Amino acid sequence: MNTSLVVSALCLALAGQGAQAAEPLDVLTVPAVQSQQALHGVLLGIGRAGTRLVAVGERGIILLSDNNGVSWRQAAVAVSTSLTAVQFVDAQRGWAVGHGGVVLFSGDAGEHWQLQLDGRRAAALELAAAQLAGDDARLTAARRLVADGADKPLLALSFSDARHGLVVGAYGLALATEDGGATWASWAGRLPNPQGLHLYAVARDGGEVVVAGEQGLVLRSTDNGAHFDALASPYDGSYFSLVRLPSGDLLLGGLRGHLFSLRDGAFKEVGNPVPVSINAALVSGQRLLVVNQAGGVLQGHLDGSGLTPLPLAAAAPLSALAEGADGSLIGVGFAGPLRLSSAPTQALAE
Repeated sequence: MNTSLVVSALCLALAGQGAQAAEPLDVLTVPAVQSQQALHGVLLGIGRAGTRLVAVGERGIILLSDNNGVSWRQAAVAVSTSLTAVQFVDAQRGWAVGHGGVVLFSGDAGEHWQLQLDGRRAAALELAAAQLAGDDARLTAARRLVADGADKPLLALSFSDARHGLVVGAYGLALATEDGGATWASWAGRLPNPQGLHLYAVARDGGEVVVAGEQGLVLRSTDNGAHFDALASPYDGSYFSLVRLPSGDLLLGGLRGHLFSLRDGAFKEVGNPVPVSINAALVSGQRLLVVNQAGGVLQGHLDGSGLTPLPLAAAAPLSALAEGADGSLIGVGFAGPLRLSSAPTQALAE
């Protein structure tokens, strides 16, 4: 696997290399270094807190921009482990996840971050759940998680509101909260994932929860996560991206540019003229934007059709994309944050 390519939420690095060497435990207690170099560091996720842009990346870097990506400043972060994804549910409250099983919470638009969960606590929660379930195989796996220490990468998150959220990651790790992160419960036993495949993407909307990962794994719940079913995926490669379309359909993107829409458990292939692995997708107004590993951005209709490359190619691969309050597009990847356009691109013709 070519590890020189940025993969959203470190997906390909995990898939190609398997279990990584454990990070030093002090990354959970040593704050991220404040440095001008952070403005050019590797970033893996980006989101919006009202009009503010918030980007996260390696070594605990969190960058903030209040002028649509023209300039950035570094937030103070209490951990120095790599952060892989970020989401805000409103202008003030948001979460970030990353290596070491880290879940961080901000209640002030990203200015300050509170550690809510780490890999040791996540493993202890799964061990307790396995003991309660009386499942010998799960218990063995949980004990291994505890023995491994804090090295448990979380790769994606989905909060439906300020109280209900789900975080997922490597080795089938899945934890949910119903009180904004004050407490967490392991959902690993609810997922039909006996191989412990890596989970790269999650989408939660109403009572439907969908989780996607490596080897074509797609899991779906229609009762708010109480029970999950494994769907018969038409593709056996990894899925890295999930986005909810205005129609209610989900769009899954993955290796080699494969795209599928998902409605009521049924898949439909979506045409993509660029066979390059997809890292992220974004609904922007009346268009769909798709980001691939080559640094390309494609624009299409809201049903996923009509995808065409935009003249916004970045000099380095992109891991994620956000839209500024002024309609500009800001990507993140190997070269830090990159303002791809200074104004909204032309809308698609009907």
